[in-house]
Amino acid sequence: MPKSLSPETIQIVKASVPALAAHGTDITKSMYARLFRDDHIRELFNHANQGESGSQVNALAAAILAYAQNIDNLGALGSAVERIAHKHIGYHILPEHYPYVATALLAAIEDVLGSAATPELLNAWGEAYWFLADILLQREVEIRDELLKRSGGWNGWRDFIIASKVRESDVVTSFILKPKDGGRVARHKPGQYLTLRFKLDNGVEMKRNYSISSGPNDSFYRISVKREAQGQGGSRYLHDEATVGTLLKVTPPAGDFYLPDMPKAPVVLLSGGVGLTPMVSILETIVEEHPDLEAHFVHGALNSTTHAMDQHVRTLANAHGKITISSFYSEPTSKDAAGLSHDFDGFITADWLRANTPLHQAEFYLCGPKPFLRALVPALAREGVSSERVHFEFFGPSDELLAA
Repeated sequence: MPKSLSPETIQIVKASVPALAAHGTDITKSMYARLFRDDHIRELFNHANQGESGSQVNALAAAILAYAQNIDNLGALGSAVERIAHKHIGYHILPEHYPYVATALLAAIEDVLGSAATPELLNAWGEAYWFLADILLQREVEIRDELLKRSGGWNGWRDFIIASKVRESDVVTSFILKPKDGGRVARHKPGQYLTLRFKLDNGVEMKRNYSISSGPNDSFYRISVKREAQGQGGSRYLHDEATVGTLLKVTPPAGDFYLPDMPKAPVVLLSGGVGLTPMVSILETIVEEHPDLEAHFVHGALNSTTHAMDQHVRTLANAHGKITISSFYSEPTSKDAAGLSHDFDGFITADWLRANTPLHQAEFYLCGPKPFLRALVPALAREGVSSERVHFEFFGPSDELLAA
């Protein structure tokens, strides 16, 4: 492949932006339909993201559009490329899988655009696809090589067992995962996730990403999972059916959301609901490795019935001495009282953050459901917090060009 895209390809792809804006979701629907005709390709995907909401179809359409819009400024897509590469590590997507996506994407463009999908357009998109694919493949090789160099590192699916289950709240349970072979695990970067593969009792195979909620260590991972009443049943299986000793397939820790090795500024950890899980991993790391780092752990929950791991994080804060803990309940029960069960009623706001955190010096880490992020990420921007200091992880599909 060329080291740069030809000017003709750039021009043609840029010219296709209006068509992609108008028909992008139709193209991605057609692409997925074609991919899923092949069982071994279908099995690579997380089908929770392919449900009735169409979230993955829309996310992929937006990603393709963004690629076309920035085809002459690919530096703007650096963070998206990193995120996609890590997702591919998690789902064990390999170089031999890329041609299937290329074939399906180009056929979908031709199918949806009809006569507008000229040979020149299809050739340009074929070149553009493989140019991006080469960037991703190179980055994925680097990530896999780095994982193998770690003590306890591995690639692909590895057998783990559930060593213990701990009920953290009415809706959240923690699972301690250890390798079946008794070996070491690769130390993760605090904030990263695991990808699990398991079969439900009806034979349906699930793949799910879960943030690691323990600090880095050599012997186990902890994930803390919310039981979801709706959906395809992955979390219900773990809560209701999986027991100590249950076998799970696990790929290595992945994800571009994590605390750096040497944080240089105060840290504010903002979470909503079960979004606290990577924050607990970060908090344990701060206590273990950064005794002089100022940190603020700010968490929003419905009430005491759903609030997980509160005593654990407060114990960590007391052991450290430079960590503050603040909890907000948006729907406190009759047994909850601000100052006793939690710190504040209501929601985390920019006004509160301005008054209680080093707003213009800190690095902000956010994780939670999309409404939580849609409220706080723009609020921080309006307060003048630069985007370089705002790091966030969210649930569900993102703008992934080769999303699983």
